[in-house]
Amino acid sequence: MRPELIRATDLLHQDTPEAVEEAIGLLQSTVYSFSMKVCGHPEDAEDTMQEVLSRSIRHLAKIRTPQQMAVWLYTVTRNRCWRMRRKPAHAPAHFLSLDELMPDADELGRLLEDAAADPESNVLAAEQHHLLHQAILRIPATLRIVLVLHDMEELTTDQVAQVLSLQQGTVRIRLHRARLSVRKEMSQLLNAIPELPKQARRSASKPGRARANRARRPAECRDLFANLSEYLDGRVEPLPCEQMREHIEACPSCVAFLRDLRTAIDRCRSLEISCDSAVAPRLRAILTREYLRMLAIPVDKNAPAMM
Repeated sequence: MRPELIRATDLLHQDTPEAVEEAIGLLQSTVYSFSMKVCGHPEDAEDTMQEVLSRSIRHLAKIRTPQQMAVWLYTVTRNRCWRMRRKPAHAPAHFLSLDELMPDADELGRLLEDAAADPESNVLAAEQHHLLHQAILRIPATLRIVLVLHDMEELTTDQVAQVLSLQQGTVRIRLHRARLSVRKEMSQLLNAIPELPKQARRSASKPGRARANRARRPAECRDLFANLSEYLDGRVEPLPCEQMREHIEACPSCVAFLRDLRTAIDRCRSLEISCDSAVAPRLRAILTREYLRMLAIPVDKNAPAMM
């Protein structure tokens, strides 16, 4: 769970103007960032931030734990984003199959070359934030929101299931597909950068050859790829986990793909989108006064105006 929600829940229980104002600010940042990751439009994110917090203000005092805060806030925000969302320009027309999300032999070869040369590092240092956000917005919305909640907002599988009204097993399946989808989209976006060295580009193979390459992939590799998220998250039983580890250590292609997928996950976990809108300070002051009024907490009239 994001530390901002833990801090905000604690501050709201202190019932002082300064603590409440700081808590509202943390909640604003959380709602705006989540909305941007899911929808990608600043105007929609600002509107969502204002509506969600304005409607939630009367409920905040009833929330006792950070876990309750997370489920409440993300559920309300998710509902608002779903009503407001616009279809991204590059939204996929259909879901890719699990096999289509796996790298073919050509891409695995390029991953092995990249691992040795690391030619993308300079490009990613400058472009990573923008490219990653683009990649996230290009995957199907039902996968995107699971990825954002779990890997970026740091909710547990159980909490994501509560927010989305899904079974935990469904959450895990969608999370793995979302991670694979982001990795694939990042690969395609990197390929589109003209100045990227030729050997770093992961251009898509011709469809016929890609299908043939996938067909030739060893069954052990295909089974491993289908369960990599469970392996990376430490959710595989000891014996199967040891068997997967032994296969990975003996298979350079699996090592390269595992490294690439782990990198994609780590990028998602590090993505932050800050709210720099001029409306935020004014809204925070209004919400703070309303929250204090509800609790009948006096505000020092001689204190500086809350911003």
